Amino acid sequence: MLITKDFGLESELQRELMADEKLLWWDKPKGGILFRTSDVFVVPFSILWCGFAFFWEFGVSNSGAPFFMMIWGIPFMCVGLYFVFGRFIYDKINREKTVYGITTNRVIIKSGVFKTKVESFNISTLFNLSIEEKKDGTGSVKLDSDKYPFSQFAVAGWPGSKGQAPALEFIDNVREIYNLILQQQHKKQ
Repeated sequence: MLITKDFGLESELQRELMADEKLLWWDKPKGGILFRTSDVFVVPFSILWCGFAFFWEFGVSNSGAPFFMMIWGIPFMCVGLYFVFGRFIYDKINREKTVYGITTNRVIIKSGVFKTKVESFNISTLFNLSIEEKKDGTGSVKLDSDKYPFSQFAVAGWPGSKGQAPALEFIDNVREIYNLILQQQHKKQ
């Protein structure tokens, strides 16, 4: 069994434990700017959106159009910039503030950029686990993936995105973590 040695993370999760629970594993997702499957579609769209918004603003400002037309394009430019750059930064910061834990009873995901959000999944009722594993052993364990059939197309980094299946994302030794959850489920039967 691989246990992460970062005891700061462990103490962060200790506050979330029930009296009869034991923390079996804890970790953080991989840091930095990362690309997801959905980016195959979102990146070209975001470049197109941002390009059009800047083209609009440039055309309006050089044509002598009314002031209202110039300010009309500003929100579209801001959304375009967020799509192209900001969502990656938001996702990076969110992963830096995310902590995962597996206990004898639950899977815990603690995250949040502006406010802390704690998600708790009862191990006994997690029937739709799926694993995505790369050759280097890193990957993700998706929880209740059948409830989110289009999660691979959800836009990561978009605040409040509800389309993504809850997951232990970008973790090392993903197969061991997946098996740990399965072992705990087996013990509960």
